[in-house]
Amino acid sequence: MIKVVRGNPTPEELAAALAVVRARAAAASAVPSGAPAPRDAWSDPSRIAARRLPQPGPASWSRTYWPG
Repeated sequence: MIKVVRGNPTPEELAAALAVVRARAAAASAVPSGAPAPRDAWSDPSRIAARRLPQPGPASWSRTYWPG
């Protein structure tokens, strides 16, 4: 049930809002419930671990920063 709480929308505005709500509902139901959610690249731990960290050695004092 959709209820207009404030304002006086035109029939075209209501139709557009209803189309968006129905499209979102259809997209949500199209994803299988057992499928994992897609991972965002920013939260992927392998993105961070892909680079080698500096190794200890004679010149390790000069590498006191994270590689860029």
